[in-house]
Amino acid sequence: MTLSLRGRLLIGVIALVVIGLSASSIATYATLQKSLVGRVDAQLEGGRIEANSALSGSQRGPGPPSRFPTGTVVELLNQDGSMVDIKVSTPFGGTPSSARPILPKTLPSQPTDHPAPPFTVSGTSDIAHFRVTYWPEDSLGGRIVVLAIPLTDVEATLDQLLILEAVIGAGIVLATALLAFVIIQIGLRPLQRMGAAAGEVAAGDYSRRVEPATPRTEIGRLGLALNAMLSQIEAAFEQRTASERRLRRFIADASHELRTPLTSIRGYSEMLRRGASESQADSDLARRRIEEESVRMSTLVDDMLLIARLDQGRPLETKPVDLQAIARDAAADARAVAPKREITLQAPGAVVVSGDDTRLRQVVGNLVRNALVHTPSASPIEIAISAQNGTAQLSVVDHGPGLRPEDRERIFEPFYRADPSRSRDSGGAGMGLSIVNAVVVAHGGHVQVKETSGGGATFEVALPLAR
Repeated sequence: MTLSLRGRLLIGVIALVVIGLSASSIATYATLQKSLVGRVDAQLEGGRIEANSALSGSQRGPGPPSRFPTGTVVELLNQDGSMVDIKVSTPFGGTPSSARPILPKTLPSQPTDHPAPPFTVSGTSDIAHFRVTYWPEDSLGGRIVVLAIPLTDVEATLDQLLILEAVIGAGIVLATALLAFVIIQIGLRPLQRMGAAAGEVAAGDYSRRVEPATPRTEIGRLGLALNAMLSQIEAAFEQRTASERRLRRFIADASHELRTPLTSIRGYSEMLRRGASESQADSDLARRRIEEESVRMSTLVDDMLLIARLDQGRPLETKPVDLQAIARDAAADARAVAPKREITLQAPGAVVVSGDDTRLRQVVGNLVRNALVHTPSASPIEIAISAQNGTAQLSVVDHGPGLRPEDRERIFEPFYRADPSRSRDSGGAGMGLSIVNAVVVAHGGHVQVKETSGGGATFEVALPLAR
């Protein structure tokens, strides 16, 4: 089973506390044990005279002097280990303890001028352990004197220490666990909010964001990164939605535009089939209209294919192209179409860009044609070419009725008409400005429309100059 992050952190904290408390308890226990046993050893080392006095008979009473703990045993042994005499320290008016130290069968030989190093042996009856030393005593005929002090008080003190450490340790572990749980719960709360936010985003709420947190913490930086990612996801989803909406609108508009010529072709075909051939005038009209609508439909399909190719990023046939020459030709064509229209060209010198000559002519021609069609016949048109900061600037300015703000935002969309009825009368399908935008973008430039001072529309094209 896989533990949660909260569980792993809590177990880790508790384990560290338990290890720390255990190490501290062991060190405290060992230090106190060494200190207490050291005191007993000091009593053993300083008790030689008192023990000899107790065995020689100069000490009154049944046992060693009262400076020794109750239950202290002094034994006098022969060299073969047989007991000669024994003294046991007893409390005043008390009964001597029956506990005795269990000595080794043979005691190593020891110089008479120094007692043996103290060592611990087991005891009989109610005393578990004794601390023992021994020495040969010349005044007692070379017999061995054994001095054994019970470790009852030492072991009782150490047992109390163990109980105290266990109780305090358990309390510390419990308090640490509770405190760690609260701290971890508070620390992981932002992650829980992030998980909830991610769940809401997965359910479709792309505007959901994580509550702001300080960027100085890891979770705060994670929250900022998650918010940035959610913003990108929302933007991508909005772009996808807008793209799908444009695609659906494009398909609907294309179907509508194609339906008109197809309906006309079908109608005139029916007219021919039902007898228009008997009237030469009707027959000629039907054939002419079928041809015109076919050309219109073919042009529309070609325009859609052109935009599709440009949107796919297909490479253009580029070469140095002089925008001044293109603008001059477009102005001449416009004057030929509308000889009474005032059309001016401002092009002080050659402005060369790298691009497709045919497509760039289509850009300038569409902009000028758009101004001719959608402005009054007395409205002047101004064409300007300039270069600055490595960019070629082309502007087509008219002084007609202009465009509404909502029209300016969508004017470059395929099939969009600011004035649908007028566009249909003129035979347009709303593809001209879409082609302008697609061609300009394919050349690495951009096009925009803004209001002309005093009324009208100004289309501005920016293209990178040829290097």
